[in-house]
Amino acid sequence: MIFGAHVVLYSKDAAADRAFFRDVLGLTSVDAGHGWLIFALPPAEAAFHPAEGTAGEGWHELYLLCDDLAGEMARLASKGVACEPMEQASWGLVTRICLPGGGKLALYQPRHPVAISFPWPPSH
Repeated sequence: MIFGAHVVLYSKDAAADRAFFRDVLGLTSVDAGHGWLIFALPPAEAAFHPAEGTAGEGWHELYLLCDDLAGEMARLASKGVACEPMEQASWGLVTRICLPGGGKLALYQPRHPVAISFPWPPSH
């Protein structure tokens, strides 16, 4: 039985990005040894988008979902985190955050139905 997913994010400064996930985003973690933190993520969903030609091959993005993007951006700003300007897309409101290691993390407030149900796991 599949019971979860393990997401790997590559970083030029993994220690700084781990601290960001722990101290700024407030995600809990376990130490797998030698300071190697593995973070608990909120329930997740996956979507597959078509890639045009070779564009998109091997490319993956991580989006965190929230129910109030403006409020979450304000909370992050209070911790010194700069967000890109909020954009309106047909599927929701989105911003991006530059991680200390140089990568970007997207944060969005969906306008579409989400596959996540609470409590988790859903009863059938």
